[in-house]
Amino acid sequence: MDDNFEDYFMDDEEKVEEVHQPHQETPQEREEREIKEATIERRGSSLKILLVLIAVAMAAFLAWWVWQYYFHPYRISQEKGWIMKVSNEGTVFKTVEGEMISEDYVQDTLLRMSSDFKFSITNDSLVRDAMSFAGDGRRVVLTYKEYKGTVLWRGNSRFIVTKIEPDSNLIKQNPHK
Repeated sequence: MDDNFEDYFMDDEEKVEEVHQPHQETPQEREEREIKEATIERRGSSLKILLVLIAVAMAAFLAWWVWQYYFHPYRISQEKGWIMKVSNEGTVFKTVEGEMISEDYVQDTLLRMSSDFKFSITNDSLVRDAMSFAGDGRRVVLTYKEYKGTVLWRGNSRFIVTKIEPDSNLIKQNPHK
């Protein structure tokens, strides 16, 4: 097909303008065209921002959960009883682990006698105190923090001893010992 066909729907004046005169752009059209060429159209930028915010929120929640589970004690309590064993355990992370028979456990005559309270000690001065009380028959009061999870360098137990002292109630009741 040849390109020199006549369009019967066009006026003769339109044919002449189309063929002979190129379109002259105005300064405003030229400026708009240059701005459009220079700018990068960003599609989905709000979606990217939303995805980044979701990722940041998930990372913050994960960090809060790890802190709550492993590093924030959820209970601080005391236990009375007799320390039976204190040992240094571990190959890479040396931790001090202990076992104690609690006073409540001894009072219940139906239970088999064994150590019912296992704990870890992180302070060196508390390790020396625990070793001095271990196996000598003196009743002690352990103050400990209980965590929901264990960390390798803190010990094998969720119970971390923060204070060891002899039971003062026993001394007041029986002053001869």
